[in-house]
Amino acid sequence: MKEGKVNKLKVAEVSDKGYYLLDAGDKTVFLPQEKDMGPFVKGQEVEVFNYTNPKLVLTAKTPNATLEEFGFLKVTRMSDQGVWVDWGLEEELFVPDEELVQDLVVGDYCLVFVYKDEATNKFLGSQRVDDFVFFDEIDLKKEDQVNLLPYRETPLGVNAIVNNLHKGLIFRSDIHKPISIGKKIKGYVKQVREDGNIDLVLEPIGYRGSISSATQTILNRIHDEGGYMGINDKSDPFIIKEKLGMSKNAFKRAVGSLYKQKKIEFYKDGIRLTQEAKS
Repeated sequence: MKEGKVNKLKVAEVSDKGYYLLDAGDKTVFLPQEKDMGPFVKGQEVEVFNYTNPKLVLTAKTPNATLEEFGFLKVTRMSDQGVWVDWGLEEELFVPDEELVQDLVVGDYCLVFVYKDEATNKFLGSQRVDDFVFFDEIDLKKEDQVNLLPYRETPLGVNAIVNNLHKGLIFRSDIHKPISIGKKIKGYVKQVREDGNIDLVLEPIGYRGSISSATQTILNRIHDEGGYMGINDKSDPFIIKEKLGMSKNAFKRAVGSLYKQKKIEFYKDGIRLTQEAKS
């Protein structure tokens, strides 16, 4: 079994108190019966997560962040030694005081990295982002699509964890649609800086990439509204951004492309799908 990760194990035996599972090395481990779990049958493959606290714990629940992953987690309890956060399991994750970088209260959400403390053999959390991201040997280039976990708003924009490995920033000037802090999204590399930080955007870079993404967004929206959308290339930029999550320039390029493809027709107050596009 991979420690701190979700593993697929096969049920070997069923008991009143849980299940005996076989790992890839034919080693037997016990999965205790949990609320709302199963029932499983002999021979069935089951996804389980294991962690130490300090002994091995096996559960059929999947945490919001596994070992060596970042998660945006809710503070549930506090003490003089640190705070506990909800990571999706019955047993909460402890973040020691020395691993906190901000004042927190119960109900706050914060970015936490899950690590194993070798001294105590326990899984713990840390807010010290820079200790767990990489600023060199970054195997990313401009225009690459990446997975983002936005975690903090700043005067410059929104900070995000990139591919669970790096730190990045989406500048306010590049944000044309709402971003929910703590909700994972896709993004694109704008540039990798010499200091190892990454500039990010939310739409594909380059004319063809941005056109393709924007045209699909517009077509989906017109379909959702019954074939007619009450905005066009003369509409206010704020309305376009609010309704479609893109800048007016991106919108104009996209509708121009759709018009050339004979998929839309312009009207005084909006845009309509052509019969060809409907079919």
